[in-house]
Amino acid sequence: MTYEERTARFKARIDAGDKIEAGDWMPDQYREAALKFIEMHANSEVMGALPEREWIPRAPSLRRKLSLTAKVQDEVGHAQILYRIAEDLGKSREAMFEDLINGRTKFHNVFHYPTESWGDVAVIGWLIDGAALVTQRALLDSSYAPYVRAMRRICAEESLHLRHGEDLMLELVSGTDAQRAMFQDAVNRWWRPIMHFYGPPSNPEKDVLLYWGIKTKSNEELRFEFFDTYVPKLWDVGISAPDPALRNTASGWEWGASDWVNWDEFWQVVRGNGPMTETRLSWRRAVWNNHAWLRDVFSSTPRAVA
Repeated sequence: MTYEERTARFKARIDAGDKIEAGDWMPDQYREAALKFIEMHANSEVMGALPEREWIPRAPSLRRKLSLTAKVQDEVGHAQILYRIAEDLGKSREAMFEDLINGRTKFHNVFHYPTESWGDVAVIGWLIDGAALVTQRALLDSSYAPYVRAMRRICAEESLHLRHGEDLMLELVSGTDAQRAMFQDAVNRWWRPIMHFYGPPSNPEKDVLLYWGIKTKSNEELRFEFFDTYVPKLWDVGISAPDPALRNTASGWEWGASDWVNWDEFWQVVRGNGPMTETRLSWRRAVWNNHAWLRDVFSSTPRAVA
């Protein structure tokens, strides 16, 4: 059987709903697409712990410190699970981390921005984790079986994170005028990065991840699911989104994709030029370098005891 014939049979399996295991034969394009996507997801989990980690010492109560610490630990744990899944596709964890800290691979746009107030922690925990959960639940139908199994655990834990973020939000919007204003200000500053979260409207027919079933929904489908779930909740608590074009019509959601969202900013950020990109990478780089001795200890062959 030729490579082209095997590839056609592989694609037919995916189109029929079959799941691909790590040990199955797969075309190079599928392997490369799955590796790049899962590696970026892992990078985003490990980098996504940093904006909230900054606020653990400044959390307003011991209870908030403990809950935020637990959430940060979960995010790093998710990264380790995903790096393990990606390793089976042909790239070592060490190589992936080296590429991340040296700016050769990407992580999600929202983790390139500063956190300026406790309201930002609430936005991350509710709206950004909510946006992520919309994407992650769609990945439960991915064609790559090891990824699906990992996502089942990650989605369960992210649902708890979402409750944590919602609790923070409700505490702020039901608090003092200053607390409500702090949360509204955070929403105003984060709304554009959240719209960037799903990427620009794309042509599904040219999306290699959709073609191979690694992703199952287009950028716009995911963005509109986010609108369906979270915009009415924002309005219910008296918080507005800063997009003047955002409205729900009989034909679906309308938003300021062309005249309000700056896609030039999006591309600058994902290429590694965000306001906090280098700072956060330098933190990860320092930890990676300072703990090299520990990796050496665990990777060395134990000596026989006489």
